[in-house]
Formats: sequence, structure tokens, C-alpha cells
Amino acid sequence: MVSSVVVLGGLALLVLTSPGWPDVQETFFSPEAFRSSFPDIFDAFLLDVQMFLVVEVVVLVLGLVIALVRTSRSAALFPIRILAAVYCDLFRGIPVILLVYLFGFGIPTLGTSGLLAEPVFLAGLALSLAYGAYVAEVYRAGIASVHRTQTDSALAVGLTQFQALRHVVLPQAVRRVRPPLLNDFISLQKDVALVSVLGILEAFRVAQIETAATFNYTPLIAAAVLYLAVTIPMARILDHITRRGEMAR
Repeated sequence: MVSSVVVLGGLALLVLTSPGWPDVQETFFSPEAFRSSFPDIFDAFLLDVQMFLVVEVVVLVLGLVIALVRTSRSAALFPIRILAAVYCDLFRGIPVILLVYLFGFGIPTLGTSGLLAEPVFLAGLALSLAYGAYVAEVYRAGIASVHRTQTDSALAVGLTQFQALRHVVLPQAVRRVRPPLLNDFISLQKDVALVSVLGILEAFRVAQIETAATFNYTPLIAAAVLYLAVTIPMARILDHITRRGEMAR
């Protein structure tokens, strides 16, 4: 306790007594600017949350399908396994912000209409494909960690190959990869802010507009607070799951 008070108190004293602190406080931590900008930023943040929830569901399903294809041993699925491997290599290798650019500005150039011309849909599609590749590898690692004897035992008691996968392998695999899965979703929740490059009025974009209008950076702090309000609880859940798994072992 004493060491914590000394360290944290020393850091606070160093910051608060620095010559430039009054200017920093006015520019980044203005209560008035926070109160005036927060309602609009919060309304825009709801779009971030909606996109995150939809993309998360798509990523969970897409990643699992890709992982199952890559771990299959059927000779007939060899071409599809190659395509799945190429997909993972491609979408994991390209930065997410570049994917958002390419999808958001490239696909409408083809003259598409409907959903394929909507920036929100295209941004969500880019995020889904990018994180689907990451999550597929997480699933694949989990499936590979389940020993082959588990499947053999399930087949020995009369289960089919599909039933063994559904009731024996996948439950163990998903349980083992819950921490890295949640970690990917924390990253996804933050990367939703990248869709602002398409002009979508989400929290970060609105905060930028407020900052440009007032030359005060407090709206960016307001946006950061909203992201932290989601990511910190998710991080604590991840810590709890990790500790519970260690205790179980």
C-alpha cells in the first residue's frame, strides 16, 4: 500500500506541478467541453456497439467454418482447404484499415447498389473478413489441441464423425480458446473506430468533428472513456476466465 501511494502520488505530483499542466487541463480535460460534446459522441457510440455486436456474431460463425475446413482430412475438400488457407493468409496479412479503405471505396466503384453501396455494411464486411481470419486460427489451434484419442473414443461408443466433432471435440476446443477469443473481440471493439475513414459518423469521427470545431481535444477523451467503458469490463472477464481455467487445472 505504501509503495503504491508513493509511486502513484509521485506521478500525480509530477504531472500536476508541471509548468504546462494548466494548458493540458484546459485542452484535454475541460469539463465544459466534455459535457457539451458527450451526448453527440454517446449517440454515435451506439453505432459502434451495434456494428461490434453484428460483426462479432459473423466472425464467430465464419471463423468456425474456416477452422473446420482447414482441420478436415477429407481428400475431396483439398481445394477448399487451399482456399481457406489463402483466405487466412491474405486477410491476416493486410492491415485492417487498408481493408476498410479497399472495401469502402473499391466496391462502390464497381457500380454496386443496395447494401454493397452502404459504407456501414462495407466497413462491417471488411472487419468481419479480417477478424474471421484471426478467429479461424484461434479455433484451429483449439481443435488441434484436442487429442485424437478423444475422437477415437467417441467413434468407439457409436457416435458418427459429425457427432464426435459436435459433442466431444468442439466443446473442449472452444473452452480452451475462450481467453484468446475474448482478446480478439476486445481488439475488434476498438478497431470499429477505423470505419471513420469512410466518413461514417461513429464515436471517433464525431469526436474529431467536435475537436475541429472548438480546437479542444476533450471530445477525444470523451470518446476514449466510452471505449474504455466496454473494453475494461471485457478485459476483466478475460482475466476471470483465465484464472478459472488455471484453477481448474
